[in-house]
Amino acid sequence: MLDEFKAFIARGNVMDLAVGIIIGGAFTLIVNSLVNDIIMPVVGAITGGLDFSNFFFPLSSTVTATSLAAAREQGAVFAYGNFLTVVLNFLILAWIIFLLVKAVNRMRVTMEKKQNEEPAAPPPVDVQLLTEIRDLLKTQRV
Repeated sequence: MLDEFKAFIARGNVMDLAVGIIIGGAFTLIVNSLVNDIIMPVVGAITGGLDFSNFFFPLSSTVTATSLAAAREQGAVFAYGNFLTVVLNFLILAWIIFLLVKAVNRMRVTMEKKQNEEPAAPPPVDVQLLTEIRDLLKTQRV
């Protein structure tokens, strides 16, 4: 059973999946920072300092807080602002992945074209000799 497990782990697909998950986790942190630290402050400045992550509807009359974290401690809330932030994160992530896949596909197509181009085979020896003779005759006539 141990040998089968080693063979399973050593397969390329499993390793590719593991690398993809690790890179995806790190990439998520980058996208979250991009949205939270760069995009949302700009959107907040355009909309007059609004912070979407704190938009919520209280679902209980006991909720009187103005921030989402404090409101969650007081009772049930409908946190639509946080949902909008998560959706925006997803859209940005999807767009960036689309651009990356598009770039990789373009590079792959370019590489395949270069590999498929067959180098020009040298002309046969008799054609080379005839070309040399022709060139020599041209220089003698001048």
